[in-house]
Amino acid sequence: MFYVYIIKSEKDKSLYIGSTNDLKRRFSEHQNGKSEYTRNKTPFELVYYEAFKSKTDALGRERNLKKFKKTYSELKKRLSNSL
Repeated sequence: MFYVYIIKSEKDKSLYIGSTNDLKRRFSEHQNGKSEYTRNKTPFELVYYEAFKSKTDALGRERNLKKFKKTYSELKKRLSNSL
């Protein structure tokens, strides 16, 4: 399985969108400061993820969330109580 996920920094409340084939490992990397982009924003909370059978589908969804503001805004509306 491949995953697209959103984590929220408990430090500054910022959101990060990523994708991986091992969600537990990747979340642990974020928590332990092993990800360059999120290193200074620990600790994190996993607020959302989607699972895909295809890596191509997961990467496409991640790209759409990052590139298209409307797609990201719609997801944030759906998750308003979680964020």
